[in-house]
Amino acid sequence: MLAAISYDPLVHISLGPLNISPHGVGIAVGFLLGARLMLPAAAKRGITDDDVYALLTRAAIGAIIGARLAYVINHLGDYDSLTEVLQVWKGGISLLGGFAGAIALALPEMRRRGLSFWKVMDAAAPGMALGVIVGRVGDLIVGDHLGKPTDFALGYRCPTVETASPCIGDVVHQTALYDLGMTMVLLGVLLWLRRTPRYDGFLILVFGAAYGVQRLIEDFLREDVRRFGLTGSQWTAVTTLVVCLFCLVIRRRTPWWGRWEKTEPDPEPEPEPEPEPEPGPEVAEAPEPEAAEAPEPEAVVEIPEPAVLADPPPIWVPPTPDTGLDAPKTEEPEEAPTMAEPAGEPAGDSTDKHEE
Repeated sequence: MLAAISYDPLVHISLGPLNISPHGVGIAVGFLLGARLMLPAAAKRGITDDDVYALLTRAAIGAIIGARLAYVINHLGDYDSLTEVLQVWKGGISLLGGFAGAIALALPEMRRRGLSFWKVMDAAAPGMALGVIVGRVGDLIVGDHLGKPTDFALGYRCPTVETASPCIGDVVHQTALYDLGMTMVLLGVLLWLRRTPRYDGFLILVFGAAYGVQRLIEDFLREDVRRFGLTGSQWTAVTTLVVCLFCLVIRRRTPWWGRWEKTEPDPEPEPEPEPEPEPGPEVAEAPEPEAAEAPEPEAVVEIPEPAVLADPPPIWVPPTPDTGLDAPKTEEPEEAPTMAEPAGEPAGDSTDKHEE
């Protein structure tokens, strides 16, 4: 063995009548910092701060219940009464159980507010990784999650003082340190991936798959209760890993479940009133031109139309000399009834007047 990490853990801090665990402080600070990292990511996805605070309030309560319940189920033989089960301050919680409880209690509120489960979880994924990192710092301070004996250079040399979990051997695996390092890498990957727009649910599926692999590997180095060769956390990690890989590799799109966005169209914004023009310097108004008087119409002289005679005057024809040939008879036009005979001449045949 080249080297080993050695320090005395600080399991409890006494402040008068209070007995505070750095482990619990690490969990609380990790939750708050993760929530702070979630807020701007949620705003980009159309989720308001009020929505986030409402969800986080329920998630905090659900995390406590889920973390304790998962640990108790996996260690039923360690408790003799319900009172011991409720003594959470004495330790015994499960990180994956905390995740499950937080999500389960926040789900009804997501649906009631019409929020997409996948958008909320994508916004929360980097914050969940950050919360794990800060929480693992608390585990290192109290000496928790100590594993099997090892000669690895990053092993932890068992101290002579109390540790949060049993330290069996000289140098053991410090699985909290391994989880801290791998989760820091995972946080960097998530922050890099979220820079590119992707389908809803992508980030949380990557987180679930990657952290599932981490826990599957780490728990082989732990001293814990096993069923069918795996710990309770490993069975949870395997289930999560299979589901996430199916969605990432096979479906490659947002799962159909959990799409609770509001489908009602947003009301159209009312048109903004046009700004009134700023008053400028007063300008004297030009007088309006007077309307020109219309010219009087010119008098129209009516010219009488010439009278038209009903019948034309008779045409005089000279007599034809007697040549023994019958002259062509010509029809004399009838005298117009309206024509008057000339005065001083006797009425008779008009041909007698011109005979020589």
